[in-house]
Amino acid sequence: MSRTILFNKPHGVLSQFTDGQARATLSDYIDVPKVYAAGRLDRDSEGLLILTDDGQLQARIAHPKYKAAKTYLVQVEGEPDAAAFAQLRGGVDLKDGRTRPAKVAAVAEPDWLWQRDPPVRVRKTVPDSWLELSITEGRNRQVRRMCAAVGYPCLRLIRIAVGEWSLDGLEPGAWRDA
Repeated sequence: MSRTILFNKPHGVLSQFTDGQARATLSDYIDVPKVYAAGRLDRDSEGLLILTDDGQLQARIAHPKYKAAKTYLVQVEGEPDAAAFAQLRGGVDLKDGRTRPAKVAAVAEPDWLWQRDPPVRVRKTVPDSWLELSITEGRNRQVRRMCAAVGYPCLRLIRIAVGEWSLDGLEPGAWRDA
């Protein structure tokens, strides 16, 4: 029987079990043999990471041909305008090619959101805002690059869902079987 784990990856943790540089890894939180991350979250990103021992499931989650939706809460610098939303919804030109269209909406900062350690830098003269953004591919640092390309740098990135799975009340550093 296969095993699937939902993990709320804290900021600063690598999406792998080992690291030769003494940085925080999945092994600091999860002591389950033979499960591997299905996709990745950058060290400076937070939120839902799915781990499994099922290679086919791992491919369905991580490989772009399956178009598994990945949904993020994104805190950006500034207040995106209609043109920025239109660009994100139409696909953004990045150095490695045009992205698939994203689903994006402005949202309020969630009331359930935990404090990040270290905190996000705050600039008194520049407002920030929150977006909910869904993509169906997973290029390296894609959401961050998309937001920057339309003029709104990402300050905080939290994956809240992958396909049918969601963060749903998992505290940072906690995991549960799916």
